[in-house]
Amino acid sequence: MATTAAQKPGWRTLARSLRNPKSGFMALFGFASGLPFALFLGTLYAWFTEAQVDLETMGVFSLIGLAYSFQFLWSPLVDKVDIPVLRRLGKRKQWIAPMQLLLGIILITMSLLDPRSALGMFSLLAGVGAFASATQDIAINAWRIDIADEEATVDILATVYQMGFRLSSLVGGALGLIIAARIGWPQTYVMLGLILLAIGAAGLFAPDPEKTGAVIATAEEIEQLYQPGELQPKVRTWGLLAVGLLWALAIGTVLVFMIRSMTALPDDRPNPTEFTATYGPLIILATIVLPAFVAAWLVKMRREGRHVIPAEGGAGVRAGQVTDHFYRALVLPLVEFVGRMGWSLVLILALVLTYRIADSIWGTFAYPFYLGELKYTNDEVAFASKFFGIGAIILGLALGGWLIVVFGRMLTLTLGAVLSAATNLLYADLAVGGATMSAVSRATGFTWAVEQFGGTEKLARLMITIGGENLAIGIAGAAYVAWLSSIVAKGYSAVQYALLASLTLLVGTLGRGALGEMIEQRGYHFVFIFTALIGVVAVVLCVLEWIREARAGRASGVVAPEHPQGA
Repeated sequence: MATTAAQKPGWRTLARSLRNPKSGFMALFGFASGLPFALFLGTLYAWFTEAQVDLETMGVFSLIGLAYSFQFLWSPLVDKVDIPVLRRLGKRKQWIAPMQLLLGIILITMSLLDPRSALGMFSLLAGVGAFASATQDIAINAWRIDIADEEATVDILATVYQMGFRLSSLVGGALGLIIAARIGWPQTYVMLGLILLAIGAAGLFAPDPEKTGAVIATAEEIEQLYQPGELQPKVRTWGLLAVGLLWALAIGTVLVFMIRSMTALPDDRPNPTEFTATYGPLIILATIVLPAFVAAWLVKMRREGRHVIPAEGGAGVRAGQVTDHFYRALVLPLVEFVGRMGWSLVLILALVLTYRIADSIWGTFAYPFYLGELKYTNDEVAFASKFFGIGAIILGLALGGWLIVVFGRMLTLTLGAVLSAATNLLYADLAVGGATMSAVSRATGFTWAVEQFGGTEKLARLMITIGGENLAIGIAGAAYVAWLSSIVAKGYSAVQYALLASLTLLVGTLGRGALGEMIEQRGYHFVFIFTALIGVVAVVLCVLEWIREARAGRASGVVAPEHPQGA
């Protein structure tokens, strides 16, 4: 089919973006972001299992998942604090490169230890590694948004990042197990540690977002707070105290959990899943919902001209430097976002909460469904979900990136929501015997192809179902990360993106308990129909967001918005 004139610019943009050095570094950073996640939350447990280590004795391991779930709590630190000496690397690279090098050193150090005799050190290294990994994720997401421009678009960078992330999950997961079976776990971790060290060294040469002019010098940032029309220092201080107290309560709650996990006896240690389900909503309330109301109050006063610095007479008494810096780090990202979005923030948060909810909840119950309900073997599930499934995700990401460039981000986002909802129906069919999926597999010749390699029709049915779902996940994931990256502001990207992404992650954790009870009471078929209906809600919200952006006059978007000075 001939390429239309409308499509040619899209193809040129895609090719130009992929040739840009920023895309290459983005792929490396995506790989470095996903590899520790796969190792610390996956294959490390396989190593401990082989070493016959009792996992119940590893209290610090309850902190690993927590580091990723609540990484937004220290995102203001990453966004605004400079590391002495390392600051010359750049605003984001001063966090990215050291964390990658630290992770490489941790993996190599772990390879020198015996898990059974040095369990405490192993657990400590894994805990520190998880926090280092979560910290580099904050900085990498911010780097991707800050570095985007008309050539290396935020859409393509988001897609390339996810492809690197997914590839690393294959290397650190399934391939890691295969490699370890042949050369041993210590040698495997040395190899993977050296890869992270190499990426950390290469990352030193990545482009610096500051060269784009997106970041304002600190002195200028502080001075902007005292320009006429800005809020008076006293009002800003009250806003900071309110938000600071809420964040302090949230951080204190997490710290108490961490201390109990590391110091209590094995039988008395808190369960991380229960902690997230119980305190997760309260932490979100304290760090996002209530601070958003405070930010809205500050925005309203500034717009109405109340309690602002007059054009004549100056600011009067100035707040301290520490107060000003904390205000810029913690409150101003919320003020900027709430002020820019207005009431549209309700739609944004609703879409964030629902778009990936089915995928994030379903992951916990995948293996019980495959192994327990459908009676597949471990080898069949591993091949279908890890090798074939990850390949389908990468293909979906590539297709999603192409769709974004050619047809636009919002159309792709909506299409991804439709496909994600529809693929739940594939599993609903599988739950009642899979007659439809078997017919599709035979009609497309997929069953014949699988049988030529020694597989069975039953395996082909599972593979085509997982492949269809993962293809949809890839398309939806490419569009979702691109959209999320496009609505945050450069300069505030670390905090704003971390807060929004945390909602996506935590909502899945919070919903797993209810979904598990529903599976026990109503069965898998009913649950898959139910999750498909949740997906329909996401589709409607995508359409509303599409309309909102169209009315606001936004283009399909290639660069995240700049934050206004003195926002």
